[in-house]
Amino acid sequence: MIQLTDIHKSYQVGNKQVEALKGVSLQVEKGQIYGVIGLSGAGKSTLLRTINLLEKPTSGSVIVNGKNMLTLKEKELRQARKKIGIIFQHFNLLSSYNVFDNVAEILRMNRVPKDVIKRKVEDLLGLVGLSDKANAYPSQLSGGQKQRVGIARALATDPEILLCDEATSALDPQTTESILELLLDINRKFNLTIVLITHEMQVIKKICDQVAIMENGVVIEQGSVLDVFSNPQEQTTRNFIKTVFDDQVPQEILSKIKETGPVSQIVRVAFRGDAALDPVLGTLSARFPISTNLLYGSITTIKGTALGILLLHISGEDQPVQDGIRFLRESVYRVDIVSPEEVRS
Repeated sequence: MIQLTDIHKSYQVGNKQVEALKGVSLQVEKGQIYGVIGLSGAGKSTLLRTINLLEKPTSGSVIVNGKNMLTLKEKELRQARKKIGIIFQHFNLLSSYNVFDNVAEILRMNRVPKDVIKRKVEDLLGLVGLSDKANAYPSQLSGGQKQRVGIARALATDPEILLCDEATSALDPQTTESILELLLDINRKFNLTIVLITHEMQVIKKICDQVAIMENGVVIEQGSVLDVFSNPQEQTTRNFIKTVFDDQVPQEILSKIKETGPVSQIVRVAFRGDAALDPVLGTLSARFPISTNLLYGSITTIKGTALGILLLHISGEDQPVQDGIRFLRESVYRVDIVSPEEVRS
């Protein structure tokens, strides 16, 4: 559906050349919700805008629906962009237009018949829960209602791809939750591919299938949200995940760990779905002559799937410890050996 390959983007700022993107590659499958997260200045907005060529990359390849966007002529590019809707952080509504006209304007620009516009806009306002606000003006709407208008407008051309540029960052937590639920509903109903950028890990875990973490114009880590949450590789990724759950163990706790044998391991155990409720630790302790201490435990939800994270200290004789870790690997979603330094990071 979307394939970005070795994307570079440079700007000239005075006498200085700034590299916003440095060889970024991503692949988004049809129907996925793909999240891109990073701090301000990481390059995520620039990356998003390369998909519909609002930002033309300095080099690289942009393939959307099998078409090389960089080789399209102007008319072909306009047609391709009709299949790519975009939702903005600050709504970008026309203050002198009411809700109906804000959604209808893009259809009028495409010379859609009036009766079709009326029916389509009414359907879209019903979809986003604003049927009773058709005659209201942006100044009369809440932030969440404004964003719903923006979503309806983005859907007016029947896009196959929806780009979300920090669509919830200007909203309070409760409103953010409702907008994310709406995006999930739209994704499920229309099999719409969604690419969203954010600086909030809560947004990623709520609705995304895949995630890319950006830093200084580079994708430093990417994969399924479950894999990234259960075993983050980069410090920046860990910092983001700590906003959801923090598995940092204080030094004073680590210093009190009692080792009961020559082998001592700290393992991160990830439980997925219904397995989060299985009595794995009880079975581990009963079956193997090892000492097991729970250092940290938490359960969160990743797009409707439970994910439990435990940090365990396991010690004892070599063979029972290895057998116990093997049992864990066979029983749960993921098991990784970690160092005390990583636990404290």
